[in-house]
Amino acid sequence: MTGVRTRFAPSPTGYLHVGGTRTALFNWLLARKHGGSFILRVEDTDEARNTEAAREAIFTGMAWLGLDWDEGPQPDGVCKGDYGPYYQSQRNEFYDKWFEKLRADGRVYEDDGAWRFRFARKPVTMQDLICGEITIDYRDESNTPDMVVKRSDGSYVFHFVNVVDDLEMKISHVLRGEDHLMNTPKHLQLFEAFGVEPPLYGHIPLILNMDGSKMSKRDTGAAIAGYAEEGYIPTAVFNFLSLLGWSPKDESEIMPISEIVERFTLEGVNRSPAKFDAEKCAWINQQHLAQMSASDFAHAAAPFVQRAGYDLPDNFTSIAASVQEKTRLLAEVPAAIAFLLDNDFAYDQDALDKVRNNAAAKNLLSELALAFDRADDWTSAKDTIASTAIANDAKAGQLMFPTRVALSGQSGGPDLGAILEILGKDESVRRIRRTISQL
Repeated sequence: MTGVRTRFAPSPTGYLHVGGTRTALFNWLLARKHGGSFILRVEDTDEARNTEAAREAIFTGMAWLGLDWDEGPQPDGVCKGDYGPYYQSQRNEFYDKWFEKLRADGRVYEDDGAWRFRFARKPVTMQDLICGEITIDYRDESNTPDMVVKRSDGSYVFHFVNVVDDLEMKISHVLRGEDHLMNTPKHLQLFEAFGVEPPLYGHIPLILNMDGSKMSKRDTGAAIAGYAEEGYIPTAVFNFLSLLGWSPKDESEIMPISEIVERFTLEGVNRSPAKFDAEKCAWINQQHLAQMSASDFAHAAAPFVQRAGYDLPDNFTSIAASVQEKTRLLAEVPAAIAFLLDNDFAYDQDALDKVRNNAAAKNLLSELALAFDRADDWTSAKDTIASTAIANDAKAGQLMFPTRVALSGQSGGPDLGAILEILGKDESVRRIRRTISQL
């Protein structure tokens, strides 16, 4: 497949949401898979609702996900490409030109000040790249009335400008939501009236909530901007969104962007609606975080830790790495490592009470503090816990939990060996003796 030109045409009237982003992503994938071009075109004709904040949200959200575009307006205000302008509000000369062709050919007529497009009264069959063959019969005018293409105020309607823009920008493939499926026969009639070959169309399935309801802009996970704030990383969200309606046809789920590009095909796009599973999204994020190097994970986590009010110590990479495997979202990191950054951490009361109810805990912790104090080789500190318990006629488990609470104030968390290595000998002994005073 050569000469592929796809586009994403959002309206700057609200935040960038999952449905629109998934549409952009599929168009981006098709273009990148075939060495084509991906175009960003802004449908900004709704002057009353357009906002600069919404426009910036489009740029920011797409850039964060890695959806770079070859043509269109850039964040710095410059437009790139040979088929501009890329804002619909600046393209009236094109609309006027093609409207005049329709009028000259007798395909439009005035009706109460507006202008209607005269449909050809025949069946229109389209070969949808995803949904297959679909036919709409235009012979019954009562079901398919001629559509308005130009309002009485002189502005053009969506169907008309959408077709003209795709025509002028030489768009080869249009992938869009299934909710646009019934618009396509109207668009094909316009292309035919213009005497121009239409692009190929593919309509991707809708995104539903887990309960089967249609996902709205107010539902959890709908706003792309929220993902970065919650601690998702772009590659994971890209991975998750790519699987909303597409499958590589095997059991693969965790994939880098390069692999998704390589494996993407329209044949892999499903007909049935995709269900948005927030837990699955968080799980995919966890897998991507786990695959990062320790330094990259620490770099990604650092802003969240700093926003929580903590300074970053010299050994922050090691501290962050201790919770990397269990972290689902980067926003979880500050709470998970707080005890490593604050020597006067508060105890989880339930965990401390559990230690208090262990009659042997106080004596075992006292013996462990002495053993740690005498230790010459701190690399085997974790083994000292078990040997101390056994030397005092106890099972290792009877001392492991009290030690964890003493070092972290929590009942769970990083591996004890990692905690001991980070804290070092003196601080570990101090924390154990601090806890003994609480028993």
